[in-house]
Amino acid sequence: MREDREAIILADKLGFYDAFMGEHLTDKCENVTNSMLFQATLIPETKRIKLGTGTANLSQTHPLLTAVQAAMFDHLAQGRFILGVSPGALTSDAEALGMLGEDRNKLFAEAIDVILAVWEREPPYDIEFPDNRFKVTTAKTSALHLGIGYLAKPFQKPRPEIVGTVLAPFSPGVVAMGRRDFHPLSANFLLARHLKSHWQNYCKGKAEAGVEPDAGDWRVARAIFVADDDKVAARYGRSDDASPYRFYYGQMHAKMRRSKRLFVFKTHNEQPDDEITDDVILDQLVICGSVNKVVDSILSLREEAGDFGEIVYAGMDWVDPGLAKQSMRLMAEEVMPRVNKAIGASAAT
Repeated sequence: MREDREAIILADKLGFYDAFMGEHLTDKCENVTNSMLFQATLIPETKRIKLGTGTANLSQTHPLLTAVQAAMFDHLAQGRFILGVSPGALTSDAEALGMLGEDRNKLFAEAIDVILAVWEREPPYDIEFPDNRFKVTTAKTSALHLGIGYLAKPFQKPRPEIVGTVLAPFSPGVVAMGRRDFHPLSANFLLARHLKSHWQNYCKGKAEAGVEPDAGDWRVARAIFVADDDKVAARYGRSDDASPYRFYYGQMHAKMRRSKRLFVFKTHNEQPDDEITDDVILDQLVICGSVNKVVDSILSLREEAGDFGEIVYAGMDWVDPGLAKQSMRLMAEEVMPRVNKAIGASAAT
């Protein structure tokens, strides 16, 4: 956790636009249990970077708590806050909470309705939706003249940016994001060939809402390692047994196989499971090399996926802190200025 904090402080100094932190209750390898609490420690340590939950798992708590705690965070950060949300996919978290049999996607949708209503409505509150288990009321006990019965509103108006992480190819959830003006973040373990499906579904949702889609709202996460030398990059980014990228994707491979979600690594639905190996995954999902090679890879990714607003640099453990920090510096100071110059965009990583 100290290393994660150091990485975000460095990202702030280097001009990275935002930093997302995930959360799990039962994962030893990803041991931040509350992303908002973790990010709050970085408010006084950073100056420019937006701090995001990546994600807050909405099925795991009452949405009123998420709404008022996110609003407080937004005030503490003076608007340097992004609310990243998801249902919470880790089954061991759900089992630990006694909700393994619950429909977490339905809980997620219900929670979103309540969070937005808390932020949009004024007291006394009587928030209730059909077929939604969450109800929020202060009508019986409010004493507004004493300040009792008010719920916190965010600092940003009308609300903070809401970002949803997207894992599956052709995810129907992205359609809903487009309808509600949430912004998609395509996960770093989704093959590049499937990224375009996220944009297509986002456009569909925007069309249903009668709004023109903006490619600037779409984030794409990738695992990236930049070095001064291609051989060093290949070793640390892929081939070395101690490579943090090999460890991470080996973990993801095993977890997706265990949860029967290997489809995220497949080029087509009928691809046999035994064709999905750690090396195949690394070859497809890790961008590594010298500055010029990484620039070319990112531009090729953009040609394949289409235009998007932000590439999210997926952080890995600092097996070699010197190489890890240098990669971030090269990404910010060399790679992104060249990428943005090539596409005619302003620099933001």
